[in-house]
Amino acid sequence: MPVSELRGGIPLALYLGFTPIESYIVAFIGNILPVPFLLVFLDKLVSIACKIDVVARFYTKIVSRVEKRKKIIEKYGYFGLTLFVAIPLPITGAWTAVLLAFLLRMNKIKSTMYISLGIAIAGVIVILASLGVIKIYTLI
Repeated sequence: MPVSELRGGIPLALYLGFTPIESYIVAFIGNILPVPFLLVFLDKLVSIACKIDVVARFYTKIVSRVEKRKKIIEKYGYFGLTLFVAIPLPITGAWTAVLLAFLLRMNKIKSTMYISLGIAIAGVIVILASLGVIKIYTLI
């Protein structure tokens, strides 16, 4: 789901009784599954969706915001996609990274690989935080 991705999926899975490994695997697969499809079909989806005036205006605003940060994103390139996804904060997930890669016309295969790495790293961070490991470490 584009709102919480594995940042919400892992804590929910743990709450529902999944083991940490099961939680990580299920959330990782669920988070990565749409990435290659979005990268391939986003062009068509955008052209169809932008026929709706409200969507077209919203899309134009997003594009202009990304264009303002284009140099920063280009500086870090594909590794920047990994870092962007790996930091488990709101609006820094795979779906947003796919949009960035699309808008910057980055290679779809490389983007998928680097976004996947970011998802894997974010998953480890979220699982450790969910288990309290990060909180315990900061108290020491």
